[in-house]
Amino acid sequence: MTTLDDLPIRDDLRGLSPYGAPQLDVPVRLNTNENSHPVPEPVVDAIGKALAAELRDLNRYPDRDAAALRADLAGYLGHGLTVDGVWAANGSNEIQQQLLQAFAGPGRSALGFVPAYSMHPLLALGTGTRWVPARRGVDFGLTADEAVAQVREHAPDVVFLCSPNNPTGTALDPAVVAAVLAVAPGMVVVDEAYAEFARPGTVSALAVLPGHPRLVVTRTMSKAFGFAGGRLGYLAADPAVVAAVQLVRLPYHLSALTQAAARAALAHRDALLATVAAIVRQRDRIVARLREVGFRVADSDANFVLFEVGGDQAAAWRVLLDAGVLVRDVGLPGWLRVTAGTPAETDAFLTAMEKLRREHG
Repeated sequence: MTTLDDLPIRDDLRGLSPYGAPQLDVPVRLNTNENSHPVPEPVVDAIGKALAAELRDLNRYPDRDAAALRADLAGYLGHGLTVDGVWAANGSNEIQQQLLQAFAGPGRSALGFVPAYSMHPLLALGTGTRWVPARRGVDFGLTADEAVAQVREHAPDVVFLCSPNNPTGTALDPAVVAAVLAVAPGMVVVDEAYAEFARPGTVSALAVLPGHPRLVVTRTMSKAFGFAGGRLGYLAADPAVVAAVQLVRLPYHLSALTQAAARAALAHRDALLATVAAIVRQRDRIVARLREVGFRVADSDANFVLFEVGGDQAAAWRVLLDAGVLVRDVGLPGWLRVTAGTPAETDAFLTAMEKLRREHG
């Protein structure tokens, strides 16, 4: 049987594993930050009709610029954005890959403050970009001074900031974004994949866009919209940034079906986003209960919670799995991450955590 070692694969890819979380058949899956609530039937019907309307013309290529979808996304985001300042692709991962293709690549670097989204260094690797793992401070926080010092030291071509941050869940102080923008020599990308779940008073980087042509804010419909299977991510930025990523996007990268489904979902956003408040209640319930029984928990503005189990997190992960609950081992010694799901899923998780506390202290 032929293996990767038998092929002339790039040397920097040898020995690596594909990105992904375990896909196991268990009663409660809380490891991938999906929206646990199914799409409401009226929205299912609307998306079905939108897809059906496209089927007869599948012999034709889709709108390669996805102009109507981008206009809808601009309307959703507000902040004075228009179609020229929004771009869409197959998930925010593809958006960020396109940004690295346009503004980084061989001979250039990208910096992120770890622990953060583990796909960013893989996107850097895939685009031939040197990855710089900058560090967070106490309790996974990031102050403006800490961020500025490391950006000045490394002078990266692209800086990734996550707000809320994955896997810690905490949103950034807007002062951090402003401080990094003031000293970064290249592009500053604020990944806001979980923005809709943020606690009241959290300021989006969208508010900072005017007058900052090197700032990019990326979002996704996978989480709050419950559209993970639809694969739709997008960015907001100066129109010049949108023009730049169009230089590297693949021809007709968004299918007509994806565009139609996403537009139908956006038209019914009130129904889809109604689950956000329910998820936030379960997130806050998890945080409160875990702290009440003595676990250390990171503040969360996302649809997940990072909590400390102490000792071997892999062993704790196994205890929870044996109880029928799948959470995420993100590689942080002593810590695990759980997605906030339905009330029943939260019940199951908290019951499993009681078992973990009894058996492992």
